[in-house]
Amino acid sequence: MIIDHPLLGPRDAAEFVYLGDAALMDRPDWQAPDCMDRFVDYGYLRDNPAGPHRELWYHEQGDRSWLVVTRDTRTHEITGVELARDAARERGRDR
Repeated sequence: MIIDHPLLGPRDAAEFVYLGDAALMDRPDWQAPDCMDRFVDYGYLRDNPAGPHRELWYHEQGDRSWLVVTRDTRTHEITGVELARDAARERGRDR
């Protein structure tokens, strides 16, 4: 599988480490009244979608950047790659 890194261009997936659902970027507010319930859900509940899914990947054998990769879990086709910091900034503006 080839991941088209936004800064470095096409790279083999072997250079990366898969780190899970990109929803992990949305950490619960530790000061919220129901923070314990939210952190349990955050830590233990995961979706297992069939189809497009946003995932975190770490470029361990490269520039050590974090990426958000949109990949179809049925075909492994990658339809989008962005730097995680850019995705986090964009999500912050959407709130």
